[in-house]
Amino acid sequence: MPDRGVRQEPALTHLAVAGYRSLQQLTLPLGGLTLVCGANGCGKSNLYRSLGLISAAARGDLVATLAAEGGLPAVFWAGPERTTAAMRRGEQPVQGSSGGRQAARLRLGIAGATLSYAIELGYRADDHTSAFVLDPEIKREWLWAGGPFHPRSLLVQRNGAVVERCGEGGRNQPLALEVSPHESLFTAVSDPLDAPEVFQLRRTILSWRFYDSFRTDRQAPARRGRLATRTPSLAADGGDLAAAVQTILEIGDRDAFQAAIADAFPDCRLTVDTSQPLFRLQLHQPGLLRPLEATELSDGTLRYLLLAAALFSPRLPPLLVLNEPENSLHPDLLAPLARLIAAVAERSQVWVVAHAEALITALEAASGCRLLRLERELGATVLPGQTVLERAAWRWPG
Repeated sequence: MPDRGVRQEPALTHLAVAGYRSLQQLTLPLGGLTLVCGANGCGKSNLYRSLGLISAAARGDLVATLAAEGGLPAVFWAGPERTTAAMRRGEQPVQGSSGGRQAARLRLGIAGATLSYAIELGYRADDHTSAFVLDPEIKREWLWAGGPFHPRSLLVQRNGAVVERCGEGGRNQPLALEVSPHESLFTAVSDPLDAPEVFQLRRTILSWRFYDSFRTDRQAPARRGRLATRTPSLAADGGDLAAAVQTILEIGDRDAFQAAIADAFPDCRLTVDTSQPLFRLQLHQPGLLRPLEATELSDGTLRYLLLAAALFSPRLPPLLVLNEPENSLHPDLLAPLARLIAAVAERSQVWVVAHAEALITALEAASGCRLLRLERELGATVLPGQTVLERAAWRWPG
């Protein structure tokens, strides 16, 4: 296992989403290891996607990402704007307005110990001639110091086409005056001298790493050769697996990595054939006269090796997000995977979406794990047992 060292403070303390798919209004507390689980259709994937949307805002392609999901009509909350106790008890039919076209808003926010951010999107209200009337536009953005929002902690805000640095007594300084409705403040204000807070938070968000359902079919990128370069972070598609493993063996925790492989596959070890520009992964198993290459590995074995390479990265991100990592794994591999994830969570913040109870049970016992077991109520994702005080830990700006 990787050296546990000193547990790092979580990069994020809360995730807040409003108006996105089943996430009508949800605020979630986050830990060093956050485990999200629940029945199929409860909204786990929507939470995973919402983190991806915040990452897309930092990259500058949030509108394109929403368009790929079907545009605003496909992602907006489709239920009633308000629900009553009678509706929840089944004594009254679900009815009412889901919000007018112009009033509909999608909000995303993150809170951290040092910097926090929120964004609000909606339909265009001023252009009835464009063929792209369903494209979203960014209405407002806020960046503030600390976790809980307070007007005095606001550092930078965006209202329409204007981005301003916030000063005392309402004395704001313009940073950008003609920002496109499709452009976030992260790309509109990129000078580290003019807006160091924006630059710092954007850099942090862009370093988040997402791993979602590595392909393990016969044509999977991890089974094919790729020109090798030093790889301190495994690519999202796993195509540079051999190079990532060789990088771990050279500059990472080589012994702990091999121990993690042996923990899952007793007496086995990994090497890399570096004799050609296209590196080849080799798994040595007892009783075989030659090692097995990536093209010969079972789907479950290849997937575990991909996860191990991702988690043993010599350059861990501040946030590592794993979406259903247990897919295609044999039940015997879930305990070693849980041990590996728990060890990494000592050094980096980890978010795991899982559905396998064996993995959930093993991770729940890990130090610092925050279990979020979601449910669906009248179509909306909810966190049962969450108190009013816990929900009040997040306050939307504006």
